[in-house]
Amino acid sequence: MKHISSLIVVTLAVGLAFVMLASPTLMAQDNLKAGKVLERTTLKAAPGWEAILVERDLPAGAESGKHTQMGNEIVYIESGSVILQVQGKSDKTVKAGEAFTTSAGEVHNVKNASSSEPAKALAFYVAKKGSKIEDLSTPAK
Repeated sequence: MKHISSLIVVTLAVGLAFVMLASPTLMAQDNLKAGKVLERTTLKAAPGWEAILVERDLPAGAESGKHTQMGNEIVYIESGSVILQVQGKSDKTVKAGEAFTTSAGEVHNVKNASSSEPAKALAFYVAKKGSKIEDLSTPAK
């Protein structure tokens, strides 16, 4: 009986540790799905593609998690500042009033540079026509 109780305690401890380690990743993936679509327009010069403008909020201390886009992305930081981490490149701090771009398939992460203040951005995507907001970004492995 003592052996079973010990086994249950160890199993619960391992499960709790796994949940605590996985939570930041799961929350980061939720940040990729969040946002408000402000405008969509068909790109006449690129049949099957459209431009999508999305307002994105990044809570204090939050990050997007490593991800890619299916198309190009231009991000303008409205307020706060973020740290752009692109695979194979040095980290770059992007402040309010500045912008950055990413290309299709480029693995990157966007972290709020502040642990106490939220950041807000306008993200402009070139994506396949009819894409849902949660399809604009794909978590990277």
